[in-house]
Amino acid sequence: MADITDIKTIIYTEKTLGLQEQGVVVIQTSPKVTKNGLKEVLKEYFGVTPLRINSLRMDGKVKRFRGRVGVRDDFKKFYVKLPEGVSLENTEA
Repeated sequence: MADITDIKTIIYTEKTLGLQEQGVVVIQTSPKVTKNGLKEVLKEYFGVTPLRINSLRMDGKVKRFRGRVGVRDDFKKFYVKLPEGVSLENTEA
């Protein structure tokens, strides 16, 4: 089961701010979170029942720094469609 600690951040970019006007919030989580797990977390901690959840798995990029090769962590992005008039910013967590 997913936990609130599995949610890393809510992503704020130009694209996601445009989606927020349509009621879609983009959430970055650890790779082990599932759609049903995220739905339970949103219900339990935010009191919000999402209308739709789409997921996207992102592999970590290979980066070089001072001649050493490293890999960023993998993560999942969830596009969460919220009911009209509801946002995660005005709820208490």
